[in-house]
Amino acid sequence: MTKNSSESLRSSLQRTALYAGGFLGPFGGGVVASILPEIGDDLGVSASAAAGSLTAYLLPFALLMLVSGTLGARWGQMRTVRIAYGVYLLSSLACFAAPTLPLFLGARVLQGCSNSFTTPLLLAALAASTPKKHLGRALGIFGAFQAAGQSSAPLVGGLAAEVDWRLAFLVIALVAAVLGLVGVPDSPPAEPGAARPRLRDALTPSVLRIGVVALLGWGALGGLSFLVAFRAEDVFGLSPTQRGLLLTGFGVAGILTARLVGGVIDKIGARAAVLIGAFGGAVLVAAAGTVSLLAVVAVAWFAAGTAGQFILVGVNAAVLGSPGPNRGGAVSVVQALRFTGNALAPITLTPVYAVSPAAGFLLPALLLAVLAPLLMPRDRPPA
Repeated sequence: MTKNSSESLRSSLQRTALYAGGFLGPFGGGVVASILPEIGDDLGVSASAAAGSLTAYLLPFALLMLVSGTLGARWGQMRTVRIAYGVYLLSSLACFAAPTLPLFLGARVLQGCSNSFTTPLLLAALAASTPKKHLGRALGIFGAFQAAGQSSAPLVGGLAAEVDWRLAFLVIALVAAVLGLVGVPDSPPAEPGAARPRLRDALTPSVLRIGVVALLGWGALGGLSFLVAFRAEDVFGLSPTQRGLLLTGFGVAGILTARLVGGVIDKIGARAAVLIGAFGGAVLVAAAGTVSLLAVVAVAWFAAGTAGQFILVGVNAAVLGSPGPNRGGAVSVVQALRFTGNALAPITLTPVYAVSPAAGFLLPALLLAVLAPLLMPRDRPPA
């Protein structure tokens, strides 16, 4: 094999690893969702106590992501991502072997921390290696892999639990090892005398506005699956399996449409795409929360998955397509706010739903339709 062909193969593998890394993060976070009773039984605790493994992963993941992109830009993308995959590998093996709940939760914390150093740097590397006119499509593919990870995690976890729930973490460890070996394209060396990336360079008004839109988009749309599940049981009397199938439609729609959405963004721009997702998502959330026909609710929630991709890929394209000295840190801030919205949704909307089930859906729909267009910055004209 010639040197050129070897470099071409390595570049292709690294490109594939960028997308596969988008799958691993949501998969590792959600793999426990369907196997909490089995985890609790094995570790001698209740399923509700085992549910703390979700928070143990997501909370440090969201908090560290505020700074992980900036730190990774300072340390170098390749080195940081490989170290993060190494920690993810070790923490997954610790989850596999943990004999008690505290040790299992501690290993989940390490998983979340390491994942916070992969997602934003993978996005930054993807943007750096993609021509701007094709950035939307590349981010759409990344979004499809994320949706696939989120959607398949409960299923794979359940299948593993048929034999032993710990096997799910052995699979995660193996994937992390492979991705760490392949690595990602490294960031180009900084020019002599150039300042190191700083967090303040990422905390610009424009980035924060995009981040709040991401918070709204995921808190008032993608983060509403728990409310859809509540309504599916309260109004339609669906079983757990039936509710799971209903909720899966959101992720399946994201998988099927994310690449197409990315191509649309390349043509119409990030702001227009976010507005389509915000207005369309608001209508679909309202329908899912008020219509009394189950078939309509199922279709609305499925279509909401596409609206979610318009917002998710749109905000990523907006922040990564803008010039700046710290794009990795900027996308890190936006992603941190996105997952903050996901975490806040149950806390803020469950009491509203208890008072008025319809209001639990109409309030986030209204916030999404009104605030997202006001906050989303206009696209910058090409240089």
